[in-house]
Amino acid sequence: MDLDAFRNRSVLVTGHTGFKGSWLAIWLARLGARVTGYALPPPTVPSNFVASDVRGLLAAHHEADLRDTARLEAAVYSAAPDVIFHLAAQPIVRESYVHPRETFEVNVMGTVNLLEAVRQLRNPCAVVVVTSDKCYENREQVWGYRETEPMGGHDPYSASKGAVEIVAASYRRSFFTPAAAGQGIKLATARAGNVIGGGDWAKDRIITDVVRHLLAGEPVPVRSPGSVRPWQHVLEPLCGYLTLAARMLQSDDTSWCDAWNFGPIPGDEIPVCRLVELFIEAWGGGSWIDTSDPKQPHEAAALRLNIDKALHQLDWRPRWNVGEAVRRTADWFRQYDRDGSSGMLAACRADIEAYEGK
Repeated sequence: MDLDAFRNRSVLVTGHTGFKGSWLAIWLARLGARVTGYALPPPTVPSNFVASDVRGLLAAHHEADLRDTARLEAAVYSAAPDVIFHLAAQPIVRESYVHPRETFEVNVMGTVNLLEAVRQLRNPCAVVVVTSDKCYENREQVWGYRETEPMGGHDPYSASKGAVEIVAASYRRSFFTPAAAGQGIKLATARAGNVIGGGDWAKDRIITDVVRHLLAGEPVPVRSPGSVRPWQHVLEPLCGYLTLAARMLQSDDTSWCDAWNFGPIPGDEIPVCRLVELFIEAWGGGSWIDTSDPKQPHEAAALRLNIDKALHQLDWRPRWNVGEAVRRTADWFRQYDRDGSSGMLAACRADIEAYEGK
């Protein structure tokens, strides 16, 4: 993994106040990038953005909505980015049932607004649009989805992410090619698995529920214990995004400008109940109960990603298995419970250093 490509580069991260975005900003700052962030205020209290004082690492910080085209265009123009990582989104499946219009507006039209701002910039730039493993038309198949399989989505969140993939492909073919006078703009999309790690307090996330109930000395309620997901530590897909963007910066090979899956190695896709059991073991005690309800909103029973393309073409591969990912996540939350925000930036950096050295 050669990430020297980011040193002294201007990098714009949308969604930097969120869970994945805050970790990415920390890593980019460590790599010597000048990081500009564009996002709404932190979506949770507490948040990793605040706990790890991510704002102090930034060259510029913009708190604004993707739907505010004037402010978005101004932020892109002022950053003059060499690289953009687009993570800002409405990211919760169950929330999309409550606010479907907002989900589509933010996820789909927010991405259109960003790509329009990039198109107007007319400067060379590598853009990685982050979507989701849920962008695929889920057929509950036992094998992993490949990048060439159809987009779909039962719930509004999943459908919005499939739509973002189609939007990105349209912009890539219509505007960001040499024949279309693309001005050196390179565009790829990244589809990650279910991410866990320290500092994720988002609503309806399994680790958030586990930590909250364990701290309260209560059994952990699990609404879909048998659902299988491609679990991975947050640093795994972030490494994929960074590796992909570095390839795009270092080469004019258009094969990098495509869709990419970043998930765990085969066999690390485990049921929710097993993930909870591993966390309880790493925590040192606790229990869980089945609270599944046949009337609850639909969520896929099985989801797996095929990562052969990233393995063989990008030379990216997972470094931590699901057990290691759970242990490091539990350790992070243990430290936060003990020390509060003191030392959490150091904790994130220690995980990044350990991951780089793996």
